Amino acid sequence: MPPLLNASRFLVLAAVLGSLLSAMALYAYGLVDTVLVIMRTLAAGDVSTKGAKAMMLNFIEIFDLFLLGTVMLILAFGLYELFIDAEFKVASRLQIHTFEDLKTNLVTVVIAVMAVTFLGQIMSWNGETHLLDIGVPVALVIAALNIYVWITKAGKQ
Repeated sequence: MPPLLNASRFLVLAAVLGSLLSAMALYAYGLVDTVLVIMRTLAAGDVSTKGAKAMMLNFIEIFDLFLLGTVMLILAFGLYELFIDAEFKVASRLQIHTFEDLKTNLVTVVIAVMAVTFLGQIMSWNGETHLLDIGVPVALVIAALNIYVWITKAGKQ
């Protein structure tokens, strides 16, 4: 039974491969979208404050794609390092030694994704919706996640 249980850790490879494919798809989509935004902007020839605001909003949304791709990549690296190969070499910031390390890295990126998403809401604000209805819950979740990260880091010391 122990050899079977030990070999079962390789089931995590499905999650690793899925995460890698997701990251690659998000990065590719973001790259194509970046090129298209640049081409549309150049073709429109609209050099104005309104055109600049639209372009900034597009790039903020694209950056959100790249951040989500980064989450998937961190997940793939972390799961691989935790379950398959503890000696896997990654940047020191991405080194995962425990499941808590993986969760902390993911929470940190989720905070950034939420902040960028809310910034996109601000940039596309039409004056009709109430930003406080969106901003307060986002701020509370970001605060709670930051407290989680702070407590987790304090517990390590």
